[in-house]
Amino acid sequence: MAGAAGPGTGPGAAGGDGDDSLYPIAVLIDELRNEDVQLRLNSIKKLSTIALALGVERTRTELLPFLTDTIYDEDEVLLALAEQLGNFTGLVGGPDFAHCLLPPLESLATVEETVVRDKAVESLRQISQEHTSVALEAHFVPLVKRLASGDWFTSRTSACGLFSVCYPRASSAVKAEIRQHFRSLCSDDTPMVRRAAASKLGEFAKVLELDSVKSEIVPLFTNLASDEQDSVRLLAVEACVSIAQLLSQDDLEALVMPTLRQAAEDKSWRVRYMVADKFSELQKAVGPKITLNDLIPAFQNLLKDCEAEVRAAAAHKVKELCENLPTEGRETIIMNQILPFIKELVSDTNQHVKSALASVIMGLSTILGKENTIEHLLPLFLAQLKDECPEVRLNIISNLDCVNEVIGIRQLSQSLLPAIVELAEDAKWRVRLAIIEYMPLLAGQLGVEFFDEKLNSLCMAWLVDHVYAIREAATNNLMKLVQKFGTEWAQNTIVPKVLVMANDPNYLHRMTTLFCINALSEACGQEITTKQMLPIVLKMAGDQVANVRFNVAKSLQKIGPILDTDALQEEVKPVLQKLGQDEDMDVKYFAQEAISAVAQRLTKLDFPVKDNEEPSAPGADKNHFLRPRGPGEDTGKFVPLMSRHTESERLGWFPRRQ
Repeated sequence: MAGAAGPGTGPGAAGGDGDDSLYPIAVLIDELRNEDVQLRLNSIKKLSTIALALGVERTRTELLPFLTDTIYDEDEVLLALAEQLGNFTGLVGGPDFAHCLLPPLESLATVEETVVRDKAVESLRQISQEHTSVALEAHFVPLVKRLASGDWFTSRTSACGLFSVCYPRASSAVKAEIRQHFRSLCSDDTPMVRRAAASKLGEFAKVLELDSVKSEIVPLFTNLASDEQDSVRLLAVEACVSIAQLLSQDDLEALVMPTLRQAAEDKSWRVRYMVADKFSELQKAVGPKITLNDLIPAFQNLLKDCEAEVRAAAAHKVKELCENLPTEGRETIIMNQILPFIKELVSDTNQHVKSALASVIMGLSTILGKENTIEHLLPLFLAQLKDECPEVRLNIISNLDCVNEVIGIRQLSQSLLPAIVELAEDAKWRVRLAIIEYMPLLAGQLGVEFFDEKLNSLCMAWLVDHVYAIREAATNNLMKLVQKFGTEWAQNTIVPKVLVMANDPNYLHRMTTLFCINALSEACGQEITTKQMLPIVLKMAGDQVANVRFNVAKSLQKIGPILDTDALQEEVKPVLQKLGQDEDMDVKYFAQEAISAVAQRLTKLDFPVKDNEEPSAPGADKNHFLRPRGPGEDTGKFVPLMSRHTESERLGWFPRRQ
């Protein structure tokens, strides 16, 4: 039976087959010893293939010991190894043999490089779930103890991440040992170890019995929150969220809140920052009563902190804090205890603080209602719209819809529209862009009459902006406006103004006319496109600037599906034929592209191109439409000389010719 097995498929191979079965491991060893890091890395990534070839027994007895003994390599190789071993349980014989994977991972969990240790711990956590309860106590728990009592801090930091996965299934005696080891790590002499323990404190608390949380975890939390290293104290704040969720209100007040109050006033701004950053989670964990008595005063102090980073973090949480307050009396609490501090932040000296506030302040309008928004919030919005920092203005503009839902578009336009009009001409193009993107929504809410009176001229002015991104956005904006207000409005209001630009002395503006026609043709329909837009496009085919001419060809290709066959045959075809003989190679190319597209369109409409209109061979008269080509036949297309014109020239940012 052994002789029937393929090379390396089992431990029973013999003779010549036995020699062949050694080949995979030999390749692995050779590549692992190769000087080329990439080869070594590739061999590690093939471990699963090697293991399959060797079979489960030889993987356990040969491959894993070899890997354990040779763990000394570049970090990226060790990282790949740690990741591979996490998925190796099935390759060593299943859960009954999962403990065979522990030795190499234990070695990886002690290396100096943090990312390798973290990946090894992640794989160990994954493998722990595949151990039976007996195997867990026999193999996994001893590994955790060895790591926790290791001489080097690297092993002790790795142990911190393993307590929570082995504790729930351990016996009572072993649980006591695990808790003792964790307590030791929380008071370790090395700050890195205490930091690792603090980062896992909340996770460990979730799997402990409630009595153990009160008697052991809370004292550990208190000590870590008073640690001499601020990097440890700030991680204790994060653990506070998990611990608070496990305790009753009375226990919270007695055991946790004194430490949390202390953290909110910590001498290190990093700790205060962490309190501000986790404020919403803390608020949900401690409940409404403690929030009103303790967290609101703490939040007020964070909003007026001496460090801008802390104020910015607190400002980001203003909306969430207000939303999480109990609905009864919420409005009074916000107006009396939160809003006065918000008003001070609107004129803060730091732009990051103002920007953070601007990103959330609009959301308060839905909480405070119409009257309070008009009386108290609108002046703040107006001040932020006029702020010197572009990001502040941008954040306000982007969230106008929140206010509109509360106070209505009329009140919004009377209060904020003058500032919006001013921003539409802002020197920063990104601010102008934000206004354009909001315009369709604003227009739909204002109505056509109000829009024509107040904002129409702005939309047209954007079409001749000196920044291409603005002109492009303005073109798309017109299309969305036509979809909202209808084709009749477009025919009377927009199309005439766009077509006038075809005679503009600036070729960029003439190109914008073509871009607008491309965008508006589908929204406006066949009649307006054929009668009003097509004649202008055809006229521009004689433009002296080649960029305009090849965009004419592209426009004719774009609007071709909208036009009827008479217009295609009698008006479009002659112009494209003329462009096909243009002196500029790019114009020729795009004309040929358009000719092909129009020819296909005519064919679909059962208006086949006449035989005498077909070019007979490459180099023949280019004034005719192309016929379908056979396999391998030359299409006769011109290839554009892209090297002659940069992409920015094509987009119309600057002229390509002097």
